[in-house]
Parts: sequence; structure tokens; C-alpha cells
Amino acid sequence: MTTTPSANWNYPTSVRFGAGRIKELGKCAALLGMKRPLLVTDPGLARLPMTANALELLRQAGLEPDIFSDIKPNPTASNVEAGVAAYRAGGHDGVIAFGGGSGLDAGKVIAFMAGQTRPMWDFEDIGDWWTRADPDGIAPILAVPTTAGTGSEVGRAGVITNEETHTKKVIFHPKMLPGIVICDPELTVGMPRYFTVGTGMDALAHCLEAYSSTFYHPMGDGIAVEGMRLVFENLKRVAETPDDLVARGHMMSAAAMGAVAFQKGLGAIHALSHPVGALYDTHHGMTNAVFMPYVLDFNRSAIATKIDRLAGYLGISGGFDGFLQAVLDLRTALDVPHTLDGLKVDGAKAAKIAEMAIVDPTAGGNPIELTLEGAAEIFDAALTGRL
Repeated sequence: MTTTPSANWNYPTSVRFGAGRIKELGKCAALLGMKRPLLVTDPGLARLPMTANALELLRQAGLEPDIFSDIKPNPTASNVEAGVAAYRAGGHDGVIAFGGGSGLDAGKVIAFMAGQTRPMWDFEDIGDWWTRADPDGIAPILAVPTTAGTGSEVGRAGVITNEETHTKKVIFHPKMLPGIVICDPELTVGMPRYFTVGTGMDALAHCLEAYSSTFYHPMGDGIAVEGMRLVFENLKRVAETPDDLVARGHMMSAAAMGAVAFQKGLGAIHALSHPVGALYDTHHGMTNAVFMPYVLDFNRSAIATKIDRLAGYLGISGGFDGFLQAVLDLRTALDVPHTLDGLKVDGAKAAKIAEMAIVDPTAGGNPIELTLEGAAEIFDAALTGRL
């Protein structure tokens, strides 16, 4: 393939994929019934030409957009509350979630909470808590990712930090799945290398943990395996050649595939990354990248056979050990820190992080039960570089 493909997908939702398809933004917003959309993004993106262009595209389509960008890299409850207030005050009728994981997650939760009367934490992803919501109060959502990592554009949840407890919570409802997604790899070209790498490793972590989870979901496994192939073949290309739109497109696909696959489950990479991110405000994808080999090693006895099969598919010799080495080599090539020290994370809060990890909603998908001792063991290995 020498040119960027263009296609319309309806799995898991309607996806307009291809270079230049941001031009369809106004048409897509109108299809969802929006006349006064609120574009939700982060402060950095809000200042960039691509965001001004998106707003102009909406105006050209006869819509009356406004923007909300008071969002932290790890969105907080107060960010969502401010966004809901802006949505209601502006008389908006839909949300365009625009950006990386922070803009996408915050945008989706703002759209979800816009018509609810109960507190946000009543809709945490626990049991059937989502049934407490008024589905008619959920605003239409159009998602436009500008990174290739979280896959939040095809997800039915948003991760929000509770500032009081310094914990990340997953807010879930099936109708939080965006009605239309525009995946335009041109929007990711200007991403700094650090974020290109971090978001790409996030996509790999999603696919790897979904594949490793013991929950039964063969479709998730298949999507995860192909997603990992795309990451291994394209992440170094986009890091080295930022304007390679073909590789950018493959990474954008891998990100969406990871988010579809992890409906099967995640694991200890995310269970540890969430509290570290909440307590140290680290980049989520880069934190996942640091923890990845240590969690792989911890889970070895439960996943060796599956990883042997995966290595064969990816053309990696040496089975589990070969795959682990391939992960280490990829991290080295991309300048991912080998230990948590590279993220300015120390051991001062190790015990608290272990306690938070075992109750994180992603912990249940780990192929080996994540106990307090196990979480502490992985954290210490990532702190010291012990494999």
C-alpha cells in the first residue's frame, strides 16, 4: 500500500476513515442533529490551527459552534462539571469530542452528564450502575481523534479523575459510544514525538492486555493480534518520519482496534498506570509503556502459550522470550524510559499505588490475580528495572 486508504466503517460505530476527511465535520455534525455543537478539547489543541479550522468547517456548514477547553491531561470531575455548565449555558445540542484521550473522554462524559440529575460517580462502571442514567438526557456525540492511542473515539466510557481520592474512575453507558467518528491521519502529523510514542504504546498496551486477558472473547483476540502487528510495523515509522500518512493511518487503526478489543478486559499494566497517573500526573500511554515488560514477566506462567502463538503471527522468533525482547527493543528504539525514574516517579507512594491498583476496575482482567503483594512486586520491578 502506497497511499492512505479511505473507507466507511460501521464497526463498532460509523467511522469515516481517511486523509482529509475532517472536511466532512459539518456534514457529520448535522447528521447527528447538531445545530449548536460544543467542541470539547484540551488547552493545547485549542490554540492550534487545526482546531480553528474545525470550527470554521462547522460554521461553513451553517452551524453555530462554541469551544470548551478547560481540561487537564488527566480530566477531573471539576473539568466535567465546568463543561456541563458551559454546555447548558450555551444552549448546545451536541458535543464534538476533539483531541487525544483527555478531550475525547471529557467530551463524552460532558455529553453524557448534560441531561442527568444524579451525581457523576453514580454512573461508575460497576455492575448495572449505568442503568441509573436517563438515556434521553445523553447528547449526541461526534468524536474526532487527533492522536493514535487511546481509541476512546470508539469506546463507551470515559476515564475521569476524582480529585478528592486521587483515583481514576470509569464512567460508562452504552450510549456514550459516539454516533459518528472521523479518523483523519492528517490530524496526527503535528504531534510531538513524545506523544506519538506514548499514544502508540498505549494502543499496544490495549491490544496486549486484551489478548492476554482470560475472559472469553475470540473476536477481541483477533482484533488485538492484528492491532499489535500494525503497531510493531508502524510506530517506529511515524516516530522517525512524522509525515508518513500511511503509517499514521495504520496507527490510527491500531488505536481504534485496541479500544474495541479491550472490551474483553485489560490488566495490571493499566491497573498500575492509573494510580501512578493520578498521583504523579504522568502521561498515561508512556506510563503503560514503562510497566509493560514487567507485567509481561509477572504474567508469564499464565500467558506463555498465547504469547508463543502471538510471536509466531508477528514473525518474532523465540516465543515468549522473543516477544518480551521485541517489546524491550521497541521501547529502546522509541526512547521509552526503562524504569519509572524516567517518569519522575519514585517509591515514596509505592504502598498506596499497590492498594489503588488492586481495586482498579482494570485489575480483574489480569491473567494472574493481582494481589497487594503482586502489585507491589511489579511496581518495585518497574522502579528498579528488574526482569
